[in-house]
Amino acid sequence: MFKRYTVIFLLLIGIAIQSVAQDPQFSQFYAAPLYLNPAFAGSSELARVGVNYRNQWPSFPTNFVTYSGYFDYYFDDYNSGVGILLTSDVEGLAGLKTNSVALQYSYQLRLTDGLIFRPGLEGSFTMQDIDKNNLVFGDQIDFNGQYKPITDDDIINRDFRNNYFDFGAGGLLFSDKFWIGFAAHHLLTPANSLIEGSSNLDIKYSVHAGYKFLLPTTTDFNFQSGYREVSLTPTMQYKLQGQFSQLDAGLYFTYEPFVFGTWYRGLPFKPVDGISNNESLIFLTGISTNGLHIGYSFDYTLSELGISTGGAHEISVRYEFFLGDPRKPPKNVRRLPCPKF
Repeated sequence: MFKRYTVIFLLLIGIAIQSVAQDPQFSQFYAAPLYLNPAFAGSSELARVGVNYRNQWPSFPTNFVTYSGYFDYYFDDYNSGVGILLTSDVEGLAGLKTNSVALQYSYQLRLTDGLIFRPGLEGSFTMQDIDKNNLVFGDQIDFNGQYKPITDDDIINRDFRNNYFDFGAGGLLFSDKFWIGFAAHHLLTPANSLIEGSSNLDIKYSVHAGYKFLLPTTTDFNFQSGYREVSLTPTMQYKLQGQFSQLDAGLYFTYEPFVFGTWYRGLPFKPVDGISNNESLIFLTGISTNGLHIGYSFDYTLSELGISTGGAHEISVRYEFFLGDPRKPPKNVRRLPCPKF
């Protein structure tokens, strides 16, 4: 009995350490706007619905699979955006499941004719659980290598679940060419463990910014903007959570309706446990047409784990549309210049 609980304790401690170290992440972070920063709620100034899927290290049994879905809307008369964000994450051999729902609010404040600031708030509820059928102990394996089911009632009846409320906030400053945003998640530092007294979730800080350089455009007509955009957009995102920190830096090239991008993820000048922090190279291709945006990206692993992990595959789909009274078109206000992916 002691052996079983020791194994469970060590396993769950490991899961808790992994969870504290890093939240689920998306390489296409601008394609998951509400996950990135609550100030993005309503930022399209239309109705917007989107989904994201990420499979990290698919060649390993300890892979991470993350799903996200969201809907947000902008209220012209109140300069306000609201959104709902659903996230589901499954980690590792033990199948730790984390499901959360978040409600967001943002307000759009025009500082000058060319500069806008958007503060945002988020309240969320998270549920964690583990599938005990994925746990295997030494006394379940006989000499022939056959598995026996868990029969101990103390294990079968034990509730390995954890639920908590959380809070986040962010801000976004932008013009028609540049933007810079800041977000802080897990401000309540909730308990993030399936066993009592193990750990609390560290606050996650994020800074994200970019600048759009418009290149000479063609005269081809575009039904959304009247011309075909051709641009280069360097972007970055820096994250800090407890002892974990990471930088994504890269470039988008847009030739409507197509988008291509590449980023580097890592902080080589800040090694982790003496190992150089080179995480991955990321490659993106996407298409945007009539309010529909579809993107695919691949993470090529640079760390010592190598490409044998299978890297990471990510897909994003989002659709923007007008829900208001057709006799009252949306206000002509400045829209965010940041990419759709």
